[in-house]
Amino acid sequence: MSEWFTVENIEQIAAQYRTLGPIIGLLLPFLEAFLPFLPLVVFVVANASAFGLWVGFLLSWLGSVAGSYAVFLLVRHFGKHPKLRFLTGSKKVQRLIQWVDMNGLSPLFVLLCFPFTPSVIVNIVAGLSNIHKKFYLIVLLAGKFVMILGMSVLGYDLKSLLTSPVRLVIAAVAILILWWIGKLIEKRLNARVERDLRQARNLPENRDKHAS
Repeated sequence: MSEWFTVENIEQIAAQYRTLGPIIGLLLPFLEAFLPFLPLVVFVVANASAFGLWVGFLLSWLGSVAGSYAVFLLVRHFGKHPKLRFLTGSKKVQRLIQWVDMNGLSPLFVLLCFPFTPSVIVNIVAGLSNIHKKFYLIVLLAGKFVMILGMSVLGYDLKSLLTSPVRLVIAAVAILILWWIGKLIEKRLNARVERDLRQARNLPENRDKHAS
């Protein structure tokens, strides 16, 4: 394994990837929005390494935004179909939809900024909520910009990354920190969702008591 995982082999793979053209650079991040088990980080790093930092970033950004927005539009159009109840009818998704309708776009933007957030859930929740299509596109463009630019900067120069232990350690630590921050924010948002929804349910009861 160590003999295969060399700078020369990685550069050769990047060169072969580049020969496939920019369409593949757009297509893979686009497909990841529909198939979240695909490794978006790998696609972003491959694009940045093969096409250069800025072109690779642009391909990844546009592909990921287009895929996420397509999922959003499909859910907005077909999400309430009975056959999709298994996907959209879970209590967690329904709670998030109600909370997003209460709190707006800011929490979604924060979640989309982090690479380990399950963006497919964000897209589904946004599609089923009352968020305007134009506003969600703006949030997607901004959130994905932050996330994908960060990943592109970390991984665009694979040769330097693999030959410099210091850079490799820094990149690994940065990825772990991003993962930890993302999970922490997700946990706190989940707690806030539960708290806000409990308060919203209690408000009518309190009004009835005061009225009586």
